[in-house]
Amino acid sequence: MDLNFDINSLKTPCYVVDEANLQHNLAILKRVATSTGCKILLAQKAFSMYSLYPLISEYLQGTTASGLYEAKLGYEKMGGENHIYSPAYLEDEFDEIAEICDHIVFNSFSQWKKFKDTAQKAGCYCGIRINPECSTQQHPKYDPCAPGSRLGVPVSGLKGDLPEGITGLHFHTLCEQNADALVITLSAVEEKFGEYLKKIRWLNMGGGHHITRDDYDIDTLISEINRVQETYGLTVYLEPGEAVALNAGYLIATVKDILDLDVKIAILDTSATCHMPDVLEVPYRPSVPGSGLPHEKPHTYRLGGISCLAGDVIGDYSFDEPLKEGDRIVFEDMAHYTMVKNNTFNGIGLPSIAVAKKAGGIELVKSFGYEDFKNRLS
Repeated sequence: MDLNFDINSLKTPCYVVDEANLQHNLAILKRVATSTGCKILLAQKAFSMYSLYPLISEYLQGTTASGLYEAKLGYEKMGGENHIYSPAYLEDEFDEIAEICDHIVFNSFSQWKKFKDTAQKAGCYCGIRINPECSTQQHPKYDPCAPGSRLGVPVSGLKGDLPEGITGLHFHTLCEQNADALVITLSAVEEKFGEYLKKIRWLNMGGGHHITRDDYDIDTLISEINRVQETYGLTVYLEPGEAVALNAGYLIATVKDILDLDVKIAILDTSATCHMPDVLEVPYRPSVPGSGLPHEKPHTYRLGGISCLAGDVIGDYSFDEPLKEGDRIVFEDMAHYTMVKNNTFNGIGLPSIAVAKKAGGIELVKSFGYEDFKNRLS
């Protein structure tokens, strides 16, 4: 691990986004857009660090949102195109959504009928989310094509022509996958919805494309985008979230206590359930540079969080040297699905947010305190 900042200079816990790594990802995404003429949007549900939106806007064409608040953030802080999709829109929010969003995707035709007059009056481009019913992953919780999915309209739900005013279709079926999964999905989309693709102006292929991963097949992605655009005479949109911030951030924590029980436990000043909830929800074991698997190196510890949840455990790791109070632990790939999902359970404070500058050094962007906890309650 080659960090261009001193981890001991930070008050922990602290998220640190590496500006150079972020720009590396953005350059890859821009290459895809330039090579195809497609448009790429930041999916804010994964990464909403708006202090970096001016930088991101130099590479991407806009943002996509899952609700009004994200839509407002993209509108205020990023600019460019502002897209939104929600399983259901709220009546008291939709006027503002239509005012600030240029593309609105509906989950059902009943939602379209309910809100179409407002959307069309505002001049929005409107689309329908479709369900290709083509699963390419083995995790039902993250599979919008799993049986009983509430996300998108299956081909059986489309009877006749698309309603007048629907100019695009949207599908989102992937999760951390390579281009081969997109090829399979596109085959299903074309087989089931091909007649409709010839009648629309844009096709949003959603997120879950792990474009910035080292082994991602970018050439196949570019080829498929070009083929679809040329075949159907439409514009393709992609809305990656994780791919924007993949491997671009860290969570720095400090060892606060060592328990020597049946297993050695290091209690940290961070928390899986509060600060990196995907560790428990997915679940997965985040990477810690310099560590090994349990018993691979001489000293094995269970890294535990600071909350009272018994299962607030990050994982078991081994180290070359014994851990001691005050040691810093660095968790990698902690930019996406961390800041957007963290919480103050147990009254535990939120980590600070910093940027490791490409030119060197570190800039503290934001810190949090008691008022941030208090203001979420009543």
